[in-house]
Amino acid sequence: MFGGLAFMVNGHMCCGIVGDDLVVRTGPDKFEAALCRPNARPMDFTGRPMRGFVYVGLPGCRSSRALKSWIQMGLQFVLSLPKK
Repeated sequence: MFGGLAFMVNGHMCCGIVGDDLVVRTGPDKFEAALCRPNARPMDFTGRPMRGFVYVGLPGCRSSRALKSWIQMGLQFVLSLPKK
């Protein structure tokens, strides 16, 4: 998905890897807060930012704690959605 590796939960993309970046589906409510975190930026795979998805550069997810935090953010959102 998006030219990279995607991890799906209940039929929804939760997170993945595109190039050297982690992709996290934050959902619209956590999007702005996610962008305030170090090394996060809007996902602009299509040439324009996709609200609810962020890219996280390698320094922002290098530690186990940081990576776990990002994955939990993605899981929290996709688990709120109905199963596909």
